[in-house]
Amino acid sequence: MTSIDDLISALPKAELHIHLEGSLEPEMVFVLADRNGIPLDYASVDVLQDAYSFSGLQDFLDIYYTGMRVLQTERDFYDLATAYFERAMQDNVRHAEVFFDPQAHTDRGVPLAEVVGGIVAAVKEAALAGLGVYLIPCFLRHLSGQDAMDSLVELEPFVEHFCGVGLDSSELGHPPSKFVAAFERARELGLKLVAHAGEEGPPEYVWEALDILHVDRIDHGNRALEDSALVERLRNHQVPLTVCPLSNLKLAVVDDLRFHPLKSMLDAGLVTTVNSDDPAYFGGYLNKNFREIANSLDLSVDEVITLAENSFTASFLPESEIQKHLEEIGRIRVNLSVSTSDL
Repeated sequence: MTSIDDLISALPKAELHIHLEGSLEPEMVFVLADRNGIPLDYASVDVLQDAYSFSGLQDFLDIYYTGMRVLQTERDFYDLATAYFERAMQDNVRHAEVFFDPQAHTDRGVPLAEVVGGIVAAVKEAALAGLGVYLIPCFLRHLSGQDAMDSLVELEPFVEHFCGVGLDSSELGHPPSKFVAAFERARELGLKLVAHAGEEGPPEYVWEALDILHVDRIDHGNRALEDSALVERLRNHQVPLTVCPLSNLKLAVVDDLRFHPLKSMLDAGLVTTVNSDDPAYFGGYLNKNFREIANSLDLSVDEVITLAENSFTASFLPESEIQKHLEEIGRIRVNLSVSTSDL
């Protein structure tokens, strides 16, 4: 008999919603602060960890942007990325599409070449270890549309290293429509488009991301379920949602994982995936997110396997690569030879 926990460990998975800066563990904050001579407002790792109690998205972002100021050099970004890649492989992640926030660093005076150089070096090493990584620089939505365009212009010399662009940071009051020009230019550059929408923002933000930005994938999308026409649109067009259970719990998007909408998303036929978002801040990497949501919602074996399959079908991998991963998952499904009632 195989347990759900064992199944989650065995399944190959892709992670499609992970902020590299959100994997900056408290221990590394102190290492980099010491390396770069940056004073911290926290006396110890434990004190910093205790500060990770958030009332909402903005509360989290305030400490998130403060913490990342320890990232100063190419070596720092290499170390950060390497640590996440090594941790992801422990969870049997085979492919990761990783967000990072260029503006959060260039606005502090860190050269973009330092940021990209360190991350790309780590990506190349991860590939040798068996983890494929695509990079997605994100625009900060609390800044202006012109700031996003300026950031994209600065990113263009490095565009060969990216698969797409994204939109993150404070959602409320910053609709996707602010960023039409930058997203249009990114599409012209051959990049895929994703955007955070419907985490704290209303369903209208999801509509805007689809109809104005023309995104290929929605990050979060929880509040889409409030609009039946939107659910139908997402289902009919098979627009993937990158859902982050522990993030939603930690940021009070849901009060209890037992009431998380993920199962309703699956039941509605939506291409739903599980991801860790900012695991250093929200208490768990990918497998923990899978286990917590599976146990809280009493997901079946088939539903857990479907989530793993969705992680690849929702990715930007070539179709041949997607099929390779799906075939491996299919063999696990066959070899299990157990019914839901056996677990």
